[in-house]
Amino acid sequence: MIFPAVRDPRLVSIRRGGLLSEADHQLLALWAATCAEHVLGLFEDSNSEDGRPRAAVEAARAWARGEAKMMVTRAIGGHAMGAARFLHGAPRFAAYASGQAACVAHVPEHDLGAAAYAIKAAAAAASRDQERDVARTERDWQRQQIPGHLRSLVLEDQSRRNSICWSVFDD
Repeated sequence: MIFPAVRDPRLVSIRRGGLLSEADHQLLALWAATCAEHVLGLFEDSNSEDGRPRAAVEAARAWARGEAKMMVTRAIGGHAMGAARFLHGAPRFAAYASGQAACVAHVPEHDLGAAAYAIKAAAAAASRDQERDVARTERDWQRQQIPGHLRSLVLEDQSRRNSICWSVFDD
């Protein structure tokens, strides 16, 4: 989906032969969950009976605490993305953000999927003349949430993958 042709080993977990520590992998999952949860209301406002996206955010956090298995967390993320399937606009993007957040347990690089979809959700909820400003405000808020020692890595990754993430990380 939004993965580069060449993966950055700093964003591949040590368990899979990369350089990303388990602790930093967990921090990326928590950051992704925070990004997704920030816009989750855009889904829940019109789909209050469907708890799959909320469950995905909670699963991402549970995985990061060591309380959930990766395969279960990833599956819950897939269910959240299934909730998006027949929707449009902000609710759709918010559900995808939640699903991507849960999938960070499987592949750390899904963190930018959660962030990018959250930005798209915020922009889609805005009036046409406010979309760009709302997107930048959401992006800037997300950047303030990045764990300190991971900030430069995430910002570099945003720059590197911006073109395949709908250019939502533009400065």
